[in-house]
Amino acid sequence: MIFTETPIPGAWIIELEPRHDERGFFARTFDAVEFRAHGLDDRVAQESVSYNTRADTLRGLHYQAPPHEEAKLVRCTRGSVLDVIVDLREGEPSHRRWFSVELDAGTRRMLYVPEGVAHGFQTLVDDTEVHYRINREYSPDHARGVRFDDPSLGIAWPDAERTVSERDQRWPLLDGSDAAAS
Repeated sequence: MIFTETPIPGAWIIELEPRHDERGFFARTFDAVEFRAHGLDDRVAQESVSYNTRADTLRGLHYQAPPHEEAKLVRCTRGSVLDVIVDLREGEPSHRRWFSVELDAGTRRMLYVPEGVAHGFQTLVDDTEVHYRINREYSPDHARGVRFDDPSLGIAWPDAERTVSERDQRWPLLDGSDAAAS
């Protein structure tokens, strides 16, 4: 596995190192020892999948409030997404900064999202599936979000007619207001 740091401390792009032969290839998608060596949480409490029928479906930006913060390992297993994270951790030099990376089934690239960092994605093609490995049990009472179109963030989402859930359109802006999504 190849670990590449992102501009968000604790967030990593992880790429596979396939071993090819006449049958195809074999590669690790998770290794607890390597995760710990990079300072990443290797606990697994749940795994989830998000299936999206249409391109330009936007989900996010989601996170869990203390004391139920989640770290996630995100991988696109079918199709392609622009995956976006936003650092919400007070005191971090990257506080309120965002980072994006394309995840797709072809490259099998993954993104490790640390606790305290919001996560979302926009599908780039129809029939896209995203797999999550999460370090903590989900707590509905601690589910939170930040608006995907918060002007203070200026996230460069793909320009498209997006499908966004009503819930995701209603998350507050970081300034605390809850004006309707643009």
